[in-house]
Amino acid sequence: MKGGKLIIFSAPSGSGKTTIVRYLLEQQDLNLAFSVSATSRLSRGEEKNGEHYYFLSVTEFKKHIKNDDFLEWEEVYRDNFYGTLKSEVERLCAEGKNVIFDIDVAGGLRIKKKFPKETLAVFVKPPSVDELKIRLKKRSTENDDKINMRIAKASVELATAPQFDSIIKNYDLDIALKEARELVAEFIRN
Repeated sequence: MKGGKLIIFSAPSGSGKTTIVRYLLEQQDLNLAFSVSATSRLSRGEEKNGEHYYFLSVTEFKKHIKNDDFLEWEEVYRDNFYGTLKSEVERLCAEGKNVIFDIDVAGGLRIKKKFPKETLAVFVKPPSVDELKIRLKKRSTENDDKINMRIAKASVELATAPQFDSIIKNYDLDIALKEARELVAEFIRN
């Protein structure tokens, strides 16, 4: 991977990582570009192909796996794949950008393992699992079964936090945003 640095934000669903990533993308001095992930799930609400995700069929996703087109990929739930296309990251690096990721913990750790020196891996820790459930219900994007699956997965994901370079505790969003900005700016400078 040539070019910029890789900045990973991972966390259980509802922890606030997407809010933090959006904020960081607005900080022009960080020279960040968002790595759009591919997924086999259907779009939710206002999500747009190529902006929020590259929406692929399960068959298309599996073809990309077979062709080794992914930097990392994961079957998060049955027939529900997520992954990072190599071509997406290479394109952004070629533009001279630092690439920021909003991905699951397994994918984030895989990228960190492949590019340890070029990658900052940040785990966003929620106040509690109960708070996660409240946040997921407020989204109104998924049914109770999906929310319960995400909550069950959160316990496993929380156990991976020590494997990340940094942990941001998102108890207060303003503090979490400030901390994230400082971490990323320092990593890019060095």
